[in-house]
Amino acid sequence: MKKALITIGVILLLIIIVSVGYFWVSIGKPLYKPGMVRDGENLTAPLTPPEQSGDSSFWDVETGIKLHHFNDGVGTRVLVIHGGPGYPFESPLPGLHLLSSKYEFIYYDQRGCGKSVKLFDKFESPNYYANMTQLESTLGIGAQVADIERIRQILGEEKLIILGHSFGGFLAALYAAEFPERIQAMILNAPASVLVFPDEENSLFSLVKSKLPQDMHKEYGAFMQRYFDFGSIFQKSEAELAALNREFGKFYLMASNADSAMIQAATDSAENGGWMVQAMYFSMGKKHDYRDALKNVSAPVLVIHGSNDLQPETASRTYSAILPNATLQVLDNAGHFGFNDQPEAFADLVDKFLSELK
Repeated sequence: MKKALITIGVILLLIIIVSVGYFWVSIGKPLYKPGMVRDGENLTAPLTPPEQSGDSSFWDVETGIKLHHFNDGVGTRVLVIHGGPGYPFESPLPGLHLLSSKYEFIYYDQRGCGKSVKLFDKFESPNYYANMTQLESTLGIGAQVADIERIRQILGEEKLIILGHSFGGFLAALYAAEFPERIQAMILNAPASVLVFPDEENSLFSLVKSKLPQDMHKEYGAFMQRYFDFGSIFQKSEAELAALNREFGKFYLMASNADSAMIQAATDSAENGGWMVQAMYFSMGKKHDYRDALKNVSAPVLVIHGSNDLQPETASRTYSAILPNATLQVLDNAGHFGFNDQPEAFADLVDKFLSELK
């Protein structure tokens, strides 16, 4: 009897070990793969948006999910997708506002940040996997890409012209991969180096560390431990995670040699996202390669890279090399925010590209 109990105990222990091992392997895999949105997979609502409520400042993309937006200019419409992830534009970009007599730039806050719906504050369930999948399906990459398609339908546009900045450029590229027939043209400004992950050469967190003063490395290392503490992630709140993301923004801007006013503004902002950023991480997993998905995008693409960007030029060249009809333009004396650093030159590049569209 004793031997039988020991045998059963060993078998149960092995089952637990295998189950836990499978769990950790599974969460390392990307929960989003290109094509899922088009197929309606892992979405919380159809791609067809509900009837609009009539509030001119918000789009209804799902029942109960509203996205804040504002417009600047008149003329050909251009949808602007912000980066971060989770840092919406609160006012028109200087480099685009210069073109507001020819183009209507449409800005919106992605779900989970800004004035758009946040969806979660704290998770009460102890079930990590259930929390993770719920978070990812409602705020992750698939949900964000689906919203772009819903916005297209709300705007009544057969095809979109999209300008995506940083992580927004990555989202724009994935939307184009999912719906290539719905893209008239794209402008990718400093698109995030996350098409392939991990990317040791262009790792954002390593690049930031390399540019910080030596006496800040210990502080940054301690922050990284807190930032990537996924084991206790579901014990945190939206406000705690948003603050954590702002803290990284501070390190990033310091490494980028941004002026003190920009660093302070990023630190003080309460509009950035919390849970949505974690949802993106779960979407991408610990390892993915989305490059092949971009090869079917035939629309013209302009990739803009600032010569002084903390993110290396090779990151932007990854996009321009894969997208069949893309060109790369390097913006001199500009960093990651070329539309702020060199607004006139940025406007010239955008205007020339859009003016040549057939």
